Amino acid sequence: MSVSASVELDPSGLSAHERREQIARLVDDDQRVSVGDLTVRFGVTDASIRRDLILLEGAGRLRRVHGGAVSLAAKLASGAFASKLHLHRGEKARIAAAAARMVAPGEIVLFDSGTTVAQVAAQMPAALRAPSAITVVTYSLPVVDEIGGWDAPHLVVVGGLYLPEYRSFVGPGTIDGLRALTADTIFLGCDGLTPESGLTTPHVLVAEVGAAATSRSRRVVAVADSSKLGRQGFTTIVPLAQVNVLITDIGADPRRVAEIREAGVEVVLA
Repeated sequence: MSVSASVELDPSGLSAHERREQIARLVDDDQRVSVGDLTVRFGVTDASIRRDLILLEGAGRLRRVHGGAVSLAAKLASGAFASKLHLHRGEKARIAAAAARMVAPGEIVLFDSGTTVAQVAAQMPAALRAPSAITVVTYSLPVVDEIGGWDAPHLVVVGGLYLPEYRSFVGPGTIDGLRALTADTIFLGCDGLTPESGLTTPHVLVAEVGAAATSRSRRVVAVADSSKLGRQGFTTIVPLAQVNVLITDIGADPRRVAEIREAGVEVVLA
C-alpha cells in the first residue's frame, strides 16, 4: 500500500505538513534558512525541502531565494521602519494575509505607506504575482522593493520628497502624481483610529498624501492592528466615513469594534 506525500513521515517523525510548519516558524524566527541546513535538520532530500519551500511561498509564508528562503519581512527592515515592523508582528501578518485575499485579478491596487501595508504586498498570492495580473500603484519604497521582485510586474511608482522614517514619498509632487490616477482599492495604514477623528498619523505630509490617495480610490481598506484602535494621533488622514473596510486582529476590544461598525464600516477580524 502506498502512502500519500501529505502523511508520509520523514526520519524525524514529522509529516510533510508538520515539517513545513516548522520551516515556516524557523524562517519567522531566524529571518533566513538554507536548503542545506534544512536537509540536515529534517533528514530529507534537497528535493523535498525545495518542494516544501515552493509550497510555503505559494501560501504566502516566505520568499524563496538562491539556496534557501527568507522571511517576507526581510526586505522591509531598515532603521525606524524596522523597529515598527517588529511590533505586533503576528497580528500584522494575519491582517496582511486577510487583506491580500480581497484583491482580484485585473484590479488596480494602491498601496499607502506603513509596515502593515507593506506586508499586504508581501502576502499577495502567487496567482496575483503573475505578469500584469494586477496593476500596483504606490509611493512606498518597501512596496516597490517587494513588487519589483515579481516576474514582470505592472508597477507605477509615484515619486516626490523622500521621508526616511516612513520610507515613503510625500509632498506636492506625490499628490500631483496621484491626481492623474484612479485605483479600484487602496490599502491604507494609520497610527491611530477613532470614530471621532478617523484615521490619524503623527506626520502632516503623510496625512496629506494618504488623503489624496484615498480620494482616487473606489474602495478604501484600512489595515491596523488592535493597538491602534481608540488611539488619536496628531492629524487626520481621512474621516471614518471614507473607509469601507477595516481589517484588524482578533485582539481588538469588542467595544471599539462595535463603535466602528456603528459608523458604517465593515470590520474584518484576522
